[in-house]
Amino acid sequence: MLAISLGAAWLVLGPLCLWLLVRGSTGERVAAVVTLMLLEGGTIAMGAEERPAPAAPAIVANVVASCQERAPVPRSAKVAHEIVLTWAAAPQECGAAEVVVRAEGRRLRLWLYEGPGVATRPATLTSHHQRVFTLPVRVESGRAALKLPMREKPDYVLTDGRTGRRIPQT
Repeated sequence: MLAISLGAAWLVLGPLCLWLLVRGSTGERVAAVVTLMLLEGGTIAMGAEERPAPAAPAIVANVVASCQERAPVPRSAKVAHEIVLTWAAAPQECGAAEVVVRAEGRRLRLWLYEGPGVATRPATLTSHHQRVFTLPVRVESGRAALKLPMREKPDYVLTDGRTGRRIPQT
C-alpha cells in the first residue's frame, strides 16, 4: 500500500514540482527541490527495504517409490467374456499394470509388467503384431488381479509370454 501511495505522489507532485522549478518564485523553487528530494528518498528507502527470501524447497532424503518395478508371473486365469489374470501380490503392489497380448495360432501369449508411473508414460513392452493394455490392478487377500477385456469368449490356450508355460484356468 505504501508503494501505491508513493507512486501516486510521484504522479501528482512530480509534474507540479517541475512546473514550479521553471515558472515559480525562489521560495517555490526551493520547496519543489525539497519535495523532489523527499520523493526520491522515499523511493530509495522502499527499494532498500529488506524482503524475506523465498523459502527453499524441502529436500526429501529418501524417496520411496510407491511400488516396485517387476514382471509378475500369472498364476491362474479365469476366461469368460474377459480374461481375469491373478498372481501373488507384492507388499507394495502397483495400481496399474501393462499387459501385452500376442495371438499365435490358438495360443494367446501374455506378458505382464508393473512399475511406478505405468499409467502415465508410453508402454514399456512393445513389439510388432501385438496389443498393449494398461489396466488397473485389484488386490484382495494377498492376490493381485486384473481384467483383460475381450470382444468374445476366446478359444485360446493362455501362456506366459516370458516362460512359454500354460497359465492354469480356473
